[in-house]
Amino acid sequence: MTDFLSTHWLDIVTTILGLIYLVLEYRASIALWVVGIVMPAMDIYLYWSHGLYGDAGMAVYYTLAAIYGYAVWKFGAKWKAMIKRKGSDKKEGASAVSSDKIKAANAVSSSSEELPVTFFPRRLILRTLGFFFLAWAATYYVLVAYTNSTVPLLDAFTNALSFVGLWALARKYVEQWLFWIAVDVVCCYLYVVKGIPFKAGLYGLYVVIAVMGYWKWKGLARKAQV
Repeated sequence: MTDFLSTHWLDIVTTILGLIYLVLEYRASIALWVVGIVMPAMDIYLYWSHGLYGDAGMAVYYTLAAIYGYAVWKFGAKWKAMIKRKGSDKKEGASAVSSDKIKAANAVSSSSEELPVTFFPRRLILRTLGFFFLAWAATYYVLVAYTNSTVPLLDAFTNALSFVGLWALARKYVEQWLFWIAVDVVCCYLYVVKGIPFKAGLYGLYVVIAVMGYWKWKGLARKAQV
């Protein structure tokens, strides 16, 4: 038992953090980004020690992206309101802006600072696909040329799609859950193959939660449109 824990303790700890992250993400809680900073920082060593070099690199990205995600969720709507107000001021002139408009802008920035859940814009589909395939090819090349990875194709796939998924999560797009379903299925398989059992189980659970999360966020987005 002691040997098992000494071998898998990091796997167990990051899995527990992953479960906490799941609950927070499902609830669309901004606290998910705090866990999103700590967990991938620990995953860097875990993945590297098991030969998942692509995932180790992604863990670095996750850590940095979590900081960005927190800022966007916390202040995104406020920044948009400020930019919109400045644009209005330039068009109408500062002297022409009524006190009612100023009060309305202040009300928006104070009452809805967090970014709302929305649907993925159709205008971004082609650009997103282009980025995904480019990232997949580039990551695959790096893994083949500079590492001894035994699963470069799938490792590169999950990395590339994770870039897209995390960006979509930071923008609070409903469809980010669909990206993560694909990532989680492949990761579950990879972690079984690489002997990281707790992570494999966690990602299997991720698939179930991601399906539930998709429907929950879809409902939130529809309410936000009303």
